[in-house]
Amino acid sequence: MMGCEKENFSNNNPYLPNYGFSVNINMNLPQFSNLQFPSNAVYINNGSAGVRGIIVFNTGGSYVAFDAACPNQALSSCSTMTLSGINAICACDGASYSLFTGQAAGVQYPMKQYRVEQLDAVSLRVYN
Repeated sequence: MMGCEKENFSNNNPYLPNYGFSVNINMNLPQFSNLQFPSNAVYINNGSAGVRGIIVFNTGGSYVAFDAACPNQALSSCSTMTLSGINAICACDGASYSLFTGQAAGVQYPMKQYRVEQLDAVSLRVYN
């Protein structure tokens, strides 16, 4: 069964708890409409998604979602990442993570990744 799984990633991280959640995104709504275009991201902080909210990104061929918490920092006042084009920046250490891969140079852990299911042309489900 594991061999058939489309997403092949581990989101274990000693700094970030592993919360279960499910969020539906309607890209026809103004706050999510940027996701209809490649290389655009949105930050969603609805209080129940991820540790510090989630970042959803259109790679041009699919969608990826990551936690907005800095993956190499203990939770603190500076550990929520901000969007900067195709990157997410951690204010604590200045690390810049690619939204295509979730990776940053010189750090131990990548961004905590979540599953994304495309429900139809304008609807996504992000879950853990």
